[in-house]
Amino acid sequence: MSKWKRLLITFAVAGAAFVGFGQTDEARAEDGTDVVAKSHKERTTSLKEIDTSQRFSRFVISSNYNFTYPDAVRGIYVTGNSAGGERFERLIDLLSSTELNAMVIDVKEDHGHITFAPEEGSVYEDIGTTFISDPEGMMERLEEEEIYPIARVVVFKDNILAEARPDLSFKENGNVWTNGKGESFVNPFEKEVWEYNVEIAKMAAEMGFKEIQFDYVRFPEGFETKDEDLEYSMGDYADLDIDNIQKRVEAVTDFVAYARDELSDYDVDVSVDIFGYAATIEEAPGIGQNFSKISENVDIISSMIYPSHWTSYFGIANPDEEPYNLVNEYSKVENEVLGALDNPPMSRPWLQDFSAPWLYSGPTFEYGKEEVEAQIKALYENGIDEFLLWNAGNTYTENVDYLIGKED
Repeated sequence: MSKWKRLLITFAVAGAAFVGFGQTDEARAEDGTDVVAKSHKERTTSLKEIDTSQRFSRFVISSNYNFTYPDAVRGIYVTGNSAGGERFERLIDLLSSTELNAMVIDVKEDHGHITFAPEEGSVYEDIGTTFISDPEGMMERLEEEEIYPIARVVVFKDNILAEARPDLSFKENGNVWTNGKGESFVNPFEKEVWEYNVEIAKMAAEMGFKEIQFDYVRFPEGFETKDEDLEYSMGDYADLDIDNIQKRVEAVTDFVAYARDELSDYDVDVSVDIFGYAATIEEAPGIGQNFSKISENVDIISSMIYPSHWTSYFGIANPDEEPYNLVNEYSKVENEVLGALDNPPMSRPWLQDFSAPWLYSGPTFEYGKEEVEAQIKALYENGIDEFLLWNAGNTYTENVDYLIGKED
């Protein structure tokens, strides 16, 4: 049996609960992208071997939507549950009544599920859900309201694929390794994993999304302390005459370059979410993220620069309580790094629209209008005109001036 056919032997989730991923702010404490269950629905699937002779059977809605790039993207994160539920219209109302103009919508979320049901017979059928029960209706509403659609595709954090194909994951004592939060990763060295995720991205492009945003484009956090203990393949990178740190950097960078090349015929931009601190160091040694190398292979780079996620950085004792100063100092560093590139991407950072109670033993420093505006103002003052707002529950601060400090 070929490697590819084994990849598509299916994801048995018999009797499993497929969770609706309304995220909590605390769940994003590690790096801004983790998901916890908030609601669930039951779905039973069975083991079956998928006929791979037809390669991928993708879910095509339309290629005729009329989406144009706005003057500058000012967007919000939207879970599959929100995009397919009652909250969707409230979020549309938010964008219609403010200067916000884009939504980053989960297409492949953090556990490995697709947030809608691919067509019957698709090789992705068993990882689909009905969080978004009417994808075509959703895209039509976005077009009607002139909301720019961005598809979020989580790549290397994937419990479903790791359990179905342990050989594409990391193993410990013969079992699929999980981090302290029960999350599994698949192996960035494995090119089967690349193709698996890029085909999902192509599906999103064919649905009408104008940008593919790849998230979790990295090895597990702290991997430098585990790489000698876990069992995994280095694939084509095994014999390279470089150390393991550089092998990880090469694998992650090569995936991004591969994805952009594969999507070049789809009239979509490619963006990558990345740790904010990656811009401040040569490279993140464990996770394989090199800010400059990734930036050279994308159209947009989206650093997660939530003030709550920094500790005594830039000489700021408690960054969570100084959102303007944190974003201002970070922006200076990023501008310098991107300015050194021959063809720098657009910078579009993720900003914090949530409070971080896990940081405090006493009263929590609360984020509201002033704190959100402070981050936006700092970006504008540093010549960064685009941004995305993260709130895990998709409940965003009201009455924010999203153009505060922006010069005409």
